[in-house]
Amino acid sequence: MDGRGEITVLVDRWTGGDRAALDEMLPAIYGELRRLAAVYLARERPGHTLQPTALVHETYLKLIQQRQVDWHNRAQFLGVAANAMRRVLLHHAEHRNAQKGVGARERVTLDEALATLEESATVDLLDLNEALDKLAALDARQARVVELRIFGGLTIEEAADVLTISPATVKRDWDVARLWLRRALS
Repeated sequence: MDGRGEITVLVDRWTGGDRAALDEMLPAIYGELRRLAAVYLARERPGHTLQPTALVHETYLKLIQQRQVDWHNRAQFLGVAANAMRRVLLHHAEHRNAQKGVGARERVTLDEALATLEESATVDLLDLNEALDKLAALDARQARVVELRIFGGLTIEEAADVLTISPATVKRDWDVARLWLRRALS
């Protein structure tokens, strides 16, 4: 069984109430979570105090606190992990900004997936979160697609699987959401 299939089996066990499955799952997905964390932190300012390992560990702590687990496969698990990583990064940015004082904002480079923006463009992490919240108020599914693609590193097909919609719908939502974010963040 490949790593992806193993993760799906472990997710099924966890969904079925086997709490030990999460402990088995972490080594199976640790490399992927660490890769995602490294990608997120590469967008941060140089000298960021949060390291990929710490981000993965904080994400793990958020995941084990989940009470209602209803995941069906690896993609859905990574979608939830992406959301948890986003919250950890936002909490870290908010805490850092509070220590620096009013007006101090942390900037990150936009994911290359937001190809409608200049690749070197930077965006304040809290502004991005605020824009995603506004997008969610207009279209929750589009905001979720953005979150899965940017913070989860999921492909169109994986995001479609998580959201249980067609890849064509995800692609359409992704295209519209990118344009909306471009406008909102400029």
